[in-house]
Amino acid sequence: MTSFDVIITSDRTMMSNHHGKEFLGFAATGPPIFMPEWFWMWLAAPKMKVDKLGRPWQAPYGLRKIEAALQDSGINAAIIDPDHIKKYLNDAKVLAIGHHDYFALGPPSSEWWVLTGKEPINARSFRKFMEKPEIRKAKEHGLKIIVGGPAAWQWLWKPELVKNWGIDTIVEGESEKIIVKLVEKALNGEKLPKYIHVGVDEVPSLEEIPLIKHASVNGLIEIMRGCPRGCKFCSVTLKPLRFYTLDMIERELQVNVREGVKGCILHSDDVLLYGADGIKPKPEPLIKLHELAKKYCNSLGWSHFSLSAVKYAEDNYKLITKIAEIALNENNYGGVEVGIETGSPVLARKIMPAKAAPYKTDEWPNIVKDAFGILHDARIVPAGTLIIGMPGETPDDIMKTIELVDDLKDYRSLIVPMYFVPMGVLKNNEWYKARPTEEQLELMKACLRHDLRWIDDLAKWYMKNTNIITKVMLKILISLIRKTASRYNLFERMHVAEAKEELIVKA
Repeated sequence: MTSFDVIITSDRTMMSNHHGKEFLGFAATGPPIFMPEWFWMWLAAPKMKVDKLGRPWQAPYGLRKIEAALQDSGINAAIIDPDHIKKYLNDAKVLAIGHHDYFALGPPSSEWWVLTGKEPINARSFRKFMEKPEIRKAKEHGLKIIVGGPAAWQWLWKPELVKNWGIDTIVEGESEKIIVKLVEKALNGEKLPKYIHVGVDEVPSLEEIPLIKHASVNGLIEIMRGCPRGCKFCSVTLKPLRFYTLDMIERELQVNVREGVKGCILHSDDVLLYGADGIKPKPEPLIKLHELAKKYCNSLGWSHFSLSAVKYAEDNYKLITKIAEIALNENNYGGVEVGIETGSPVLARKIMPAKAAPYKTDEWPNIVKDAFGILHDARIVPAGTLIIGMPGETPDDIMKTIELVDDLKDYRSLIVPMYFVPMGVLKNNEWYKARPTEEQLELMKACLRHDLRWIDDLAKWYMKNTNIITKVMLKILISLIRKTASRYNLFERMHVAEAKEELIVKA
């Protein structure tokens, strides 16, 4: 029987391609409301096919990087589906685990905790995974457990679980370099450090970043690391900026295509800054990037745009229009996450002074509106995030954000409010765990009204190529949300506003 010295894995909410629809994975950040837990797991994180060794067809991109780093160093390592790790743990020396939100402490999971008082699906799933008898038994026989990934910081808030589950090392930050040294120590029986923070001087250079060897979830590939905007609530701004070469990107595209992944998601914290001049997008590198990706992929999407970059790119080069023409098939939409964060210029100056650049921070609400209009016309659907409970937030800041949400009603989009989580420069601040104030509750209602205005149109597009069962179940879920919203009169304000508009038009 084949054995591996190092098993790389995560729980089911991570080890899934979410029916080929990345956004459905966010359903795992909430608790099982309206429907039973098994339904939420099926909707958000269905099982994927595996080979005869239990290796999944697709795996999270970050885990693929760790797998590549270890294999490039000659270490016998592989990503194994969580349902198949049992048959390897008797021989494995190291269990390496990664996750985006181990304990549902990150946004938007943390908000669901506060609002419902119920544990989100992702935390439930991970707890069940860590309490598997086979992991406990292997630990008793000397297995070393190393945890990392974007949510590695969450273990520092759970010291009792670090002890109870026998975590040997927590790695926070980019770990492609350090993981090889750690695993070599573990294989040699040496003592491991309890915690490692990978600083700016220790991150891998561009040449040291390994390329994935097997397919990533829904074809996601990285095009750059770091972000120059310096938002105080974001940890990405603490990383140095590095652009992948087109050759590196092409080689990872080829890996995904070779293993049967037909789509692609270009990933960075601001795709529009690929090859940019500081915070100003440049046409040539972006057009070459998209032409390359489209050469390999039937469908093409993006992880993140910044709204000021959207406006600058379109106003100066019609670049969003050109990118959409390359990326999107006729009569289809594309999706991307964007950070609105606040509608208040006053709060924006405090927490994200460079978010609006090269425009002035005082123009932030108009930048958001202009960018949403540009994306609407280009058939790109933004999923916009807002932050509630930011340090220094005032009721007036929230009212400005409500006004902005209302101004965005005619633009095809989703808007998601999330509670402040202390990260980046603000990592030493207090968590926001309070029940929502009257103003914050009104903001949440405004977001819900906006989303329900567009949800049917977006669901029809998003679920177009999925199976009939998924379509039906999602329709039932949307119907239940609508009924709940109506029960609490959340539509009332929207209906009044629409009636006023109709009277004005008739007049």
